[in-house]
Amino acid sequence: MSLANLSHNFKVVQKHVGSSVVCAVVKADAYGHGAVECSLALEKAGARWFGVTTTDEALPLRAAGVHSRILLMTGFWRGEEEEVVRQNLTATVWEPGHLALLERAAASQNVRGVPVHLKIDTGMGRLGASLEQLPALLALLQSTVHLKLEGLCTHFASSEIVDAPEMDRQTERFAAAERMVREAGFSPDILHLANTAAVVSRPESWGNMVRPGLALYGYTLPLQRDGKPEPGGTPDLGLKPVLSWKTRILSLHNAAPGQALGYGGTYVAKALSRIAVLPLGYADGLVLRLSNRGRVIVRGHYAPMVGRISMDLTLVDVTGITDVVVGDEVILIGASGASSIDAWEQARLAETLPYEILCGISKRVPRKYNGG
Repeated sequence: MSLANLSHNFKVVQKHVGSSVVCAVVKADAYGHGAVECSLALEKAGARWFGVTTTDEALPLRAAGVHSRILLMTGFWRGEEEEVVRQNLTATVWEPGHLALLERAAASQNVRGVPVHLKIDTGMGRLGASLEQLPALLALLQSTVHLKLEGLCTHFASSEIVDAPEMDRQTERFAAAERMVREAGFSPDILHLANTAAVVSRPESWGNMVRPGLALYGYTLPLQRDGKPEPGGTPDLGLKPVLSWKTRILSLHNAAPGQALGYGGTYVAKALSRIAVLPLGYADGLVLRLSNRGRVIVRGHYAPMVGRISMDLTLVDVTGITDVVVGDEVILIGASGASSIDAWEQARLAETLPYEILCGISKRVPRKYNGG
């Protein structure tokens, strides 16, 4: 992991959004990059807010010495409210139960001004209060003594689709919710709507805080219009991939013409082939759909994956690559010379998104960091 590239990406995004605060999203173990190490590096680079999914993701950051604000983007479970207050975590709320639990926990610890961010469901259909539910929630908030409505937020469903009509509707619903909140006597200091795609393409949605995730790790989604790539292309912010994924050759052997390789014999050697065995598989997060599709880099050259990826082992054909030996470095994501493979390449071949590729790299793959 290049912590230097991570810091670079944070500063690029911060410059791009100007005065808007960057809430660095480090959920899902920082998209597979290691949340503690990435958060410490990002805090050093200037991050003052972090976004996580749950309390369980926030507590290791506090234990590691992260002092910045931490936003619980999907709220908290009953029984966690005391720790939310104690650890100075900021909960996203959208249900009456959230407010009741936090009010009780804050009262028991004699803490006033516990901040909450109210999530509005503007059309995503997942989490958040609807406009119809909002008045009752605001009335309940008015009755609390220890809570403060600090932020108002929502989440876009299609921010990478430039001509998505739902984007305008979501923005309008959020504006209506903000009016209702202010008419009820609240003055939230923070408004945040934008994820990575909106950060790239929709400055009108930035509010005074944005929540980039994928961009911090060096990737963005391509913008679309009319179901096709945006004619003007996706703006190049100068992001750099943070993660390289490497292994070494475990074993080498020859495969005779007609020999089937791997489970189910899904690949049959067409000629005498030199096959390298790699000590990783889908238990490490190598997506099974890359079987007979993906490739790696060995000694600066591409080598195709052959046969079905198994739990612990993957086969690649190194025929024609000279001087290959057991122990040679193999790059699954990264670059060597003129050859490079990124998470987008694997995602396209596996018919998924780079999010799944990065987040799916399992815990049994050691993370090593440099340039922090």
